[in-house]
Amino acid sequence: MATDLGELLVPYMPTIRVPRTGDRVFKSECAFSYDSPESEGGLYVCLNSFLGFGREHVERHYRKTGQSVYMHLKRHVKEKATGAAGGAIPRRRNGKVFLDLELNRDFNGGDYEYEDEAKLVIFPDHFEIPLPNIEELPALVTIACDAILNAPSPYKKQESDSWEEEIQVSKHARSLTQQENGVRIPPSGWKCAKCEMRENLWLNLTDGSVLCGKWFFDGSGGNGHALEHYKKTNFPLAVKLDTVTPDGADVYSFDEEEAVLDPHISEHLLHFGIDMLQMQRTENGHHTDNHVQPRVSDWEVIQEAGLKLKPVYGSGYTGIKNLGNSCYLSTTMQVLFSIPEFQRAYVGNLQRIFDYSPLDPTQDFNTQMAKLGHGLLSGQYSKPPMKSELIEQVMKEDYKQQQRGISPKMFKALVSKGHPEFSSNRQQDAHEFLLHLINLVERNSSGSENPSDVFRFLVEERVQCCQTQKVRYTQRVDYLMQLPVPLEAASNREELIAYESKRKEAEENMRPPPEPVRARIPFTACLQAFTEPENVPDFWSSALQAKSAGVKTSRFASFPEYMVVQIKKFTFGVDWVPKKLDVSIDVPDFLDLNRLRATGLQAGEEELPDLTPPIVIPEDTRDSTTNNSLESPEIDESSVMQLAEMGFPLEACRKAVYYTGNMGAEMAFNWIIAHMEEPDFAEPLAVPTYMEPDLPSPSLPTTSALDNQPPEESISILTSMGFPRHHTIQALKATNNNLERALDWIFTHPDCEEESEAMSDTADTEPNDNSFSNGNAHSDSSLSPDQDLSSPRVRDGPGRYELFAFISHMGASTMSGHYVCHIKKEGRWLIYNDHKVCLSERPPKDLGYMYFYRRLSSC
Repeated sequence: MATDLGELLVPYMPTIRVPRTGDRVFKSECAFSYDSPESEGGLYVCLNSFLGFGREHVERHYRKTGQSVYMHLKRHVKEKATGAAGGAIPRRRNGKVFLDLELNRDFNGGDYEYEDEAKLVIFPDHFEIPLPNIEELPALVTIACDAILNAPSPYKKQESDSWEEEIQVSKHARSLTQQENGVRIPPSGWKCAKCEMRENLWLNLTDGSVLCGKWFFDGSGGNGHALEHYKKTNFPLAVKLDTVTPDGADVYSFDEEEAVLDPHISEHLLHFGIDMLQMQRTENGHHTDNHVQPRVSDWEVIQEAGLKLKPVYGSGYTGIKNLGNSCYLSTTMQVLFSIPEFQRAYVGNLQRIFDYSPLDPTQDFNTQMAKLGHGLLSGQYSKPPMKSELIEQVMKEDYKQQQRGISPKMFKALVSKGHPEFSSNRQQDAHEFLLHLINLVERNSSGSENPSDVFRFLVEERVQCCQTQKVRYTQRVDYLMQLPVPLEAASNREELIAYESKRKEAEENMRPPPEPVRARIPFTACLQAFTEPENVPDFWSSALQAKSAGVKTSRFASFPEYMVVQIKKFTFGVDWVPKKLDVSIDVPDFLDLNRLRATGLQAGEEELPDLTPPIVIPEDTRDSTTNNSLESPEIDESSVMQLAEMGFPLEACRKAVYYTGNMGAEMAFNWIIAHMEEPDFAEPLAVPTYMEPDLPSPSLPTTSALDNQPPEESISILTSMGFPRHHTIQALKATNNNLERALDWIFTHPDCEEESEAMSDTADTEPNDNSFSNGNAHSDSSLSPDQDLSSPRVRDGPGRYELFAFISHMGASTMSGHYVCHIKKEGRWLIYNDHKVCLSERPPKDLGYMYFYRRLSSC
């Protein structure tokens, strides 16, 4: 038999590889679907590329590559028979097989057991060879199979490259046995059971002992009684009591000697009477006492806690597993794939995208978007439990009826690749991720439908010189409407003043603070604040040819098909620490913005002359033509230091203050957030030189056209908006290759059509991120009727909208907390909370962070 198997594999031996260091082995997820070894058809792993494929997609890979040998992995999961010993670790009947395969379902103690099965499958005849089969298989095949089975997760390298080391799930978390000893932990008054310590207290998750720590270096000290208790009992896990919040808690494993994650921490704490949703960390997580306050009620309101929400299943009702602070991604993608244009572009073209995918589909954006869209919309991963399972759950009083959802690890790894924030395991801003994703969509929509066109619109900015009253009109591209929150317009202002007075009094007298009061802001007040003129004090007036005060107003030059409204809830405290405004806004179901339509130059208005500021040549360069260094620009160093103290690179802070005209740290902070993705973000400030057209600078060396060529990626971004290439190159050269200012330059210089052949011969490079315009691409049939060919292509129409989705944030900062989204489908509101999808009883429209409106059909 050994000879037969060896001869059978001889033709395929040149294609069989052993995974080397750096090779990624996908043995837990299909490249085209969310099939896994637990799926009905199992998973096929290619022995050449190490990609995984579900039964539906493995034939495609065989036809495309000719690769014939695959390892088929299958996990059989079943409940233990009644009477089996509880609390045991799920048993592996074939422990050698899936050593590093994560469990795709939540096992409850010892209720489940599983059996792993592996075999080689040779295509196209589907000839099967059971594994392990060491004696009968060639040595190379045996080594390759063993290496695949023991390979680590393909995402671990990327996770280790993030800014902070990922905390791993404890091996004890799922199998932890908790004693039924009646211990209940009070919300305050904690003290070590063996000494008088009231700080640095740890709750043992096995027996509920509260003991002090010494081994955990948090500066608070202790007598080490928690560690002594472990040495006597071997109870492995403990949680630091003053870190328990709705977001999680700090868990330590004595056995593993490191901080760990416990996916079941809420259940483990509830065993001792601690409800995580009712806890919050005080004093920025550093407690001076052990008093725990009730959490802010938006956690309950937004998640509709306490209501018996009915789960829903099927197409469009699939949840997304939380990978650890990935809810910002989940909520954004749920909303995007509820939009028909995104459904059509990716799911509607699924087979074409899959058929033309590259050899490594895990690195192809369109493939992974199609995969995610199909996972959410197909209903294959959102099926209701069988009737027998429901009866069994009711009998066990464990009737949860929750779907498992899909795990977007492959998608997150791709879209966050190379991004300093999204590639980390920290919580992120859903608004920033939306813009990042729109950028990726546009860069990967060449030659096909660009679904992000539905968000793009033009903003008309009117700047008026306060001294001469002359005006200038420009246009820019945007993707969402940011509404300020005018706290002074709160309808319960007297109540807020009374609360603030009580809070200060309680703080002075060392008493507990009063119940917080949430500001109620009319939506009309937010709209009014958006339309108010904005001061531009450092404005250079071309009429005066000097700096002057100016005011700017913004209006819509076009209205998109889908309007995204972001509530600017995040601001700075007096200590310059970013904080979130606790406000309630009566956001309407129907929104009419037609009154904000731009009107352009009005009768009686006089335009500012089309002049650029004159060159400022420092004295030292006027005296010497050999010294080409320009004078350092005036920069508010106090604002720079405020930003630098937040952890941003010093050069980035200098650029932020410079490009916002020394208008303060808050404006500069907003610039930093908008430009963090740019490759030159932390590079030294390069001050642009403004030259009068007929006055060349004698102090600057001349360069050839090729040496002065703007980056090709910047040219590609602007030309993809529909602008002529030569016009784009002129704009970039005139603005020192700054994309945002180049776009403004194009709109303010529509008549500059000078051809330049020397500028057109450049190398092709990958497009670069642009945090302002995010790279527009591709045309659409429904264009604004008054647009010419050199304008960005937008879908203009009436400015009347209906609310169909909103994303809400819980927590004090975008860098922490949790996101959920509500989406209106088939006339009913649903809540998407990670993997849970339910009918919404009370959608909290007044507490949202981003609102999504669709255009109403013309009446």
